[in-house]
Amino acid sequence: MCYSDDFEINQGVIADMQFKSRFLVVAVMVLALSAVAGGIFSSRHSAQPAQADLLGYHGVTRNFSSALQVIDDHYIVTPDKERLTKASVLGMLHTLDPHSSFFDRREFNEMNEEKDSEFFGIGVTINIRNGRIYVIGVGKDMPAERAGLRYGDAIVAVDGKSAKGWTQSDALRHVRGERLTSVDITVERVGEPEPLTMHVVRDKVPFPSVRNHFMIRPTVGYIGLTGGFNKTTSDELRSSMAELRKEGMTSLILDLRRNPGGLLRQAIQVSEEFLPQGLEILTVRGREGRAMQVHKSTNSEPETMPLVVLINRDTASASEIVAGAIQDQDRGLIVGEESFGKGLVQQVLPLPSGTGLTLTTQRYYTPTGRSIQREYNGVGLYDYYYARRNAPSETNQQPGNGQSEPAPPATRQGKTFYTPTGREVRGGGGISPNIAVKLPEEDVRWRDACFEFARRLVAGVLPGLEQYKVAKTVYGYHLRGQEYALTETVLTTFRTFLREHPGFSLTEAQLNSNLDYVRRRIRAEVITAAYGIEVADQFLLESDVQALAAVEAIPKAKHLTDTARLFATPLERH
Repeated sequence: MCYSDDFEINQGVIADMQFKSRFLVVAVMVLALSAVAGGIFSSRHSAQPAQADLLGYHGVTRNFSSALQVIDDHYIVTPDKERLTKASVLGMLHTLDPHSSFFDRREFNEMNEEKDSEFFGIGVTINIRNGRIYVIGVGKDMPAERAGLRYGDAIVAVDGKSAKGWTQSDALRHVRGERLTSVDITVERVGEPEPLTMHVVRDKVPFPSVRNHFMIRPTVGYIGLTGGFNKTTSDELRSSMAELRKEGMTSLILDLRRNPGGLLRQAIQVSEEFLPQGLEILTVRGREGRAMQVHKSTNSEPETMPLVVLINRDTASASEIVAGAIQDQDRGLIVGEESFGKGLVQQVLPLPSGTGLTLTTQRYYTPTGRSIQREYNGVGLYDYYYARRNAPSETNQQPGNGQSEPAPPATRQGKTFYTPTGREVRGGGGISPNIAVKLPEEDVRWRDACFEFARRLVAGVLPGLEQYKVAKTVYGYHLRGQEYALTETVLTTFRTFLREHPGFSLTEAQLNSNLDYVRRRIRAEVITAAYGIEVADQFLLESDVQALAAVEAIPKAKHLTDTARLFATPLERH
């Protein structure tokens, strides 16, 4: 899946960029166009664009051409020039910051498709389990469902190419393609003696921002806005809220965990749903001396119900704009873990031959004036994106009431700012939650073992457990509470399964210490097969400590909003 950043697509803005800022764009266009055309960097076919000479880039391209020619003449195998050139462009952009990037034709097309809240593919969720690619879910009325793909199918080949050793990205790249083109997917299915090959015709697949919404408690609504910020995000949010109001929602939990961001305009519009007219959402600033833009809510009838926002370390970019605005304006409470910390804004620049790049042109600031961008100078890409995920939490939790406060300066760098009610917030390093709750670490061995067992369970091949067989996914189902509850016979059979599959390296003693997780995980897998991923997520949220903390925080969120008097008239506020 391609995760986009804060892409503000505005050709007028692009056309008005200062002349000096075009220098880099032209240079990248020279390199990117050369990669696509293939060979204009070759000394045998030198044809430098006039713009490159005018801008002083002739020497750069000549040196690159020479290096590429040496590689072409002497490397042990014939090099892929387009791949080499793409790596060169990416290296150049990443010396600027981690978020400026180059996209080849396929990547740029996928990014634009997802921005439009749809793409062309087969409508299947795939992931790695135990080192193999599996079908985890199939979308209703999607090409994959029509072709007969099911939960638990192991993908062994696509169009005759072995899937052994593929990553999730590899598999997605092979199953996606142009609309109405076909792809043959070969799978291993429990209960079938030979692999099955499905002929699937690609079609439009929705890519919504809101992946789930339901009543988590009789008066508390839950909206999982986890699919990025695309063109339809604010419309999806309003539609989900309208449905939940009809079901009795009087307070809301907005889940932004794992949301990587997206369109800046949509982040503003989502924030406006909850902030009264005139309140600031964010400020964006370009290079020193350039224009500053202040974005304020224009909503004269915002939603006034108590609000709690869930975040974690994968909450980034546009998601942090929303969480920052809610926190800084005392509109709601933030629960979970510290967010990613991306406070930069990119513009999308289309390049020739269907390629494109994202270039960082602005930095954004939350309403209190803080930048939540964490340091990237002198930090490698791996450390920037991944190493910090496993670092200890940087918030202090107060005993007794579950409240948290920013860590002291020794562990949390950044200037101190204050919200309208006097709450302290810090800049730099992401957004710290008001109530810090860390999810327990998941041992993927248990996840994979439960999945492999559940594949057999729902296929109906385990003696004495035929009642768990799932012949077809039923979509749109509402859980009642006792569906597919696990019996002791299931757990006894699972113990036998572990003994027969020592590759998981899980012992009887370890199982006894993880019985609650195993019960929940196996049942969630069966619910996924029976009713789909969204229903399984709903089931898992009932034991999600962050979601449960968000429910408990609703009265505190109401008290905060009342104290801030956000919905009083201007005269009443004074």
